[in-house]
Amino acid sequence: MSKNRVIINVSEGRVSNNPMDILATYSLGSCIGVCLYDPVVHVGGLLHYQLPSSVMDAKRAEQNPMMFADTGMNVLIRKMLALAADKKRMQVKIAGGASMDSGPKGFDIGKRNHLAIKKILWQSRMFLDAEEIGGSSARNLYMNVANGTVTVRCNGLEKAL
Repeated sequence: MSKNRVIINVSEGRVSNNPMDILATYSLGSCIGVCLYDPVVHVGGLLHYQLPSSVMDAKRAEQNPMMFADTGMNVLIRKMLALAADKKRMQVKIAGGASMDSGPKGFDIGKRNHLAIKKILWQSRMFLDAEEIGGSSARNLYMNVANGTVTVRCNGLEKAL
């Protein structure tokens, strides 16, 4: 049986309880991909956010909450809870946060995105299980909804998180 690849674009998030789905996002540079998974009900979610805080642009956050770490995580968690996931059981794996040459110098958006998600997780009483953060290369991120396996591909190499 072949798997169904569900693509999550920049500033998007999706959830699934279909064991045939692979949630995938591409080209995580300074952006961060967040994988949440509840192993009891087999519900997975993936968020690809660009910016650390909706405070930067409340109007834009209202139009597209998945663009920001804080509002994106709120929406993703709500969608997972609607599929019977429990926040206490969720496994959390993240990737991205690279220092990219394309952004404004000194802005350190990758580092700011990483700090933002760590703060949000701490405030939500959720714990980080694994991360692949930093560096200067873009990453692709994949989550198998059947078992919660998360894989990162970077510079042609693949590794399980």
